[in-house]
Amino acid sequence: MNIDNIKSQMRKGMLEFCILLVLKRGPAYSSQLIQCLKDARLIVVEGTLYPLLTRLKNDGLLSYTWQESTSGPPRKYYSLTDEGHNALAALSDAWHSMASTVSHLASRSDEANPTVLPEN
Repeated sequence: MNIDNIKSQMRKGMLEFCILLVLKRGPAYSSQLIQCLKDARLIVVEGTLYPLLTRLKNDGLLSYTWQESTSGPPRKYYSLTDEGHNALAALSDAWHSMASTVSHLASRSDEANPTVLPEN
């Protein structure tokens, strides 16, 4: 079993959800998104982020506007669309359900005599 590969797949599966969570706070440009994810100990590089943002935009979950910057060229600020807010709500529900399931199973694995599942 390749634990690093499994962890990588888990991070990839959560990345879209995490980006939507960050953008729920308000519009952000790519460097801000990367910093927020780093602050949460989810390391993402630009080469991973940009294709994902494009896909989310093409799926109608994000929109963007260009805003002038005082320290360089204009920046593309991403924000959630109404469809993005709906997707975030659905992903939040799914996350809470999965987290509850994993927590339940993890707590049961610590029991001295866990219930044995019936064989099929």
